[in-house]
Amino acid sequence: MYVTPRPDVNDDPLFAVRLALVGMLSYAAIPLIDPVLPPIIAALPVGIIGAQRKAFNIGKAIGGPVAMIVLTAVMTWAVEWLRPMPLVYVGSMWLAYFAGFLMILRTGAQAGMLIVIVTVLMSVMGMHGSAIVETMRDGFFQASLVALVLAPLVYLLLPPRTGEQHVDDPQPGSGNAIVGAAIRATVLLGLSFWLYAVMQPSDMIMAVIAAMVLVFPTRQAVFFEASQRIRATFYGSLMGAWVLALFTLSPHLPVLLAMIFLACLWLASLMLSGQHPSNVYQYSISVGLSLIAGALSTQDPSYATFTRIVLTLTGALSAAVAVALLDALTGWRADARLP
Repeated sequence: MYVTPRPDVNDDPLFAVRLALVGMLSYAAIPLIDPVLPPIIAALPVGIIGAQRKAFNIGKAIGGPVAMIVLTAVMTWAVEWLRPMPLVYVGSMWLAYFAGFLMILRTGAQAGMLIVIVTVLMSVMGMHGSAIVETMRDGFFQASLVALVLAPLVYLLLPPRTGEQHVDDPQPGSGNAIVGAAIRATVLLGLSFWLYAVMQPSDMIMAVIAAMVLVFPTRQAVFFEASQRIRATFYGSLMGAWVLALFTLSPHLPVLLAMIFLACLWLASLMLSGQHPSNVYQYSISVGLSLIAGALSTQDPSYATFTRIVLTLTGALSAAVAVALLDALTGWRADARLP
């Protein structure tokens, strides 16, 4: 799957400051919106805006949030319509996973990843009932609108040095993509039931970890991505624990926002020059913001940190091992034909 390259400090020297500002303003929006699921508001805008490179791309700034709104609305409708028919519901989940993975393996396009992630989040929440899936939908609507407002604002305040726009270059895969997509859809379907059994709605941002591990086509890439997601969770947990610990010494919103800005600035700076891939640090910011928002609303900070790490380790590694074994048994990558 296509991975957004590391931001270039020569093209965009203010990248880290801009992303830190996004993280701070996203959290500042929570008291104004008063959402039921604050972690979504805190984490999603960073993921959408942080994926941009070089000059401001209004198409991506609008297209990403709009695509999220449309997909969550469609999935909410599908979940509520299909949930009374369990077998049809499960089969439809598998087909949606399969379609997303097939798009990824055939084209490398990130749109397939968005389909997979939204399907995981909405379908698993749908197992808890219509009220929860509608709450999740509303949370994504609110977070997408926050991203729509923040993206042009932060680029206006802190513009890049270059006027060149980044162009994605996804590469089509090879081998029997149908088999590869079926393997990943089946593993993710099993993982979805596990997520339903152990995770609460406020923790569902962590389900992205397991789905992201599976979108990569080779066994080596799957295990590498699993290790990077685990590392990102540790970094994000450390960020959240540090901010929450200092916040207890001075529990005031301006102090909290200042600490969030500094913590995001540190991780965003590592996106430019850190030893690990830039998406590790970007995801760490989302994890840290989600942890802070959840801990200050409904969760105990130590419990939230512990469960996020354990669930990430268990889910990501189990999914990676299952996919690697099935890939080896089927040998679909050895098939040079692209169905």
